[in-house]
Amino acid sequence: MNHELGHSLSRREFVRRSAAVAGGVLAAPLLVPARALGADGGVPANQRIVMGAIGIGGRGEYVMGAFMSHADVQMVAVCEVQGERRKNAKAAVDRHYGNHDCKAYTDLRELLARDDIDAVVIATGDNWHALASILAARAGKDIYCEKPNCITIAEGRAVADTMRRFARIYQCGTQRRNVGNFVFAAELARSGRLGRLKELHAEKAGAQSGVNFAVMPPESEPKREDMDWDQWLGPAAWRPYNAQYHNRGFWANHGDFSGGPITEWGSHTVDMCQWANDADATMPLQYEIMNDRGDVRARYANGAYLVIRSGLRFGSCPVRFEGEEGWVETGDSGHIETFPASLLRDRQFRGGYPADDHVREFLDCVRTRKQPCANAEVARHSISACHAANIAVRLGRPVTWDPDKEAFVGDDDANRLCSRAYRQPWRL
Repeated sequence: MNHELGHSLSRREFVRRSAAVAGGVLAAPLLVPARALGADGGVPANQRIVMGAIGIGGRGEYVMGAFMSHADVQMVAVCEVQGERRKNAKAAVDRHYGNHDCKAYTDLRELLARDDIDAVVIATGDNWHALASILAARAGKDIYCEKPNCITIAEGRAVADTMRRFARIYQCGTQRRNVGNFVFAAELARSGRLGRLKELHAEKAGAQSGVNFAVMPPESEPKREDMDWDQWLGPAAWRPYNAQYHNRGFWANHGDFSGGPITEWGSHTVDMCQWANDADATMPLQYEIMNDRGDVRARYANGAYLVIRSGLRFGSCPVRFEGEEGWVETGDSGHIETFPASLLRDRQFRGGYPADDHVREFLDCVRTRKQPCANAEVARHSISACHAANIAVRLGRPVTWDPDKEAFVGDDDANRLCSRAYRQPWRL
């Protein structure tokens, strides 16, 4: 890994001094701090995973903190297009390590150009997730990317292809694959203890599906150091600045920047349904709109149905798996119910939301080069199911997916919605 011994002694200086001693040249003694050698519970500097964080909003701040809580991580750089967030992120990293070493960037390409960084966490707006991941892989970094990992089907495929081409470790931030009550529920379904699966229910983030394409009136553009508007837009179509665009409650429901309620929670809940149905390498084939709220019912090749809807229980991101012999329902509250109740007899897990185990799995995979549970292939199939559901809602009619051709069957309108034009100079 590319690391420094301590905070003040670079590898180049270490090698120079060591060579001088070995060659019999009089040199000052090399003093390495005890903590850098692993004393007092520390991890030696040359064994740490050096990281940068890209996108430091509320979610980015949380995930960056989750990474820094691991002793074998050294966060050395942050990138954020909003000035106040950028300043606060650097201060948080410096405060954590008790130094002033963290570098702050506005342009992610400058952070990615550093050869001392092993991995990055990407927590930008959804619009940037795919392209930032691809640029990071091309720069030789491993990637932990927040969900959804893309905002079109074509982007998801491009991310997976790039990770394979550059042999990178990629973990999508679908943390519930490493949260005990969700794992327990999925294993009940996968083990056959529910009988043949009939329906897998995935909660969406709001009662009404769909996105808007609102155009906001121009406002005075801030100074670049306060808000780099060009960088915030990234590959999305150009438009004059309006502060409303970078309000999360707005952009998360805007079709140029995200996928609305279906991708907001479906990134997690549809992902859990995919896993429960042993469908990580595929997705449902037929999608139909169920009602005027835009709930979607989709059929898998094995006959089970994915139901994307609202109204499930147990906190945010709940799921329900129904089989011919029983059912299980759980959510972020950590609560879980089954029928029959005897299915809970062997329950042994920690319930609730924390992302720690998902982060830990990624860090372990960076070391072992084993693919994590939410790798790019898994993530792209889960989110593609969400995108296909959104396409059905947007077109207002059923659509059918061909998994071999990776295209909608005889449907030019639906296939056009599988990708988007990138604003120059950005490209996949």
